[in-house]
Amino acid sequence: MSEKTVKKGKLFYSIGEVADMLGEQTSAVRYWEKEFDIIKPQKNKKGNRMFTSEDVDNLKMIHYLLKEKGMTIAGVKKKMSENPEDVRKNHEVIKSLKKIRSLLVKIRDDI
Repeated sequence: MSEKTVKKGKLFYSIGEVADMLGEQTSAVRYWEKEFDIIKPQKNKKGNRMFTSEDVDNLKMIHYLLKEKGMTIAGVKKKMSENPEDVRKNHEVIKSLKKIRSLLVKIRDDI
């Protein structure tokens, strides 16, 4: 699965953009927002959710733990409350490894 990235310089992302980055439906993003206290998007005058890059990073961690690691919502909540820094570091390492793998596959294909 290729993960879409946050654009540099962009301050806020719509729920549709975030869902697209995660490869999920907007309803899943809304549900995770309700379930996890660390996701706190601002709302514009129309009431549309506006996610920061920090919100997007947190949602990517939640997505990884739920979808790739197969954890439950309760399990993710527990893990993130017990070791939030470990979860963040592990997610960063995995993100870096995926980028390296993608680069190596591209190099291999170009040979």
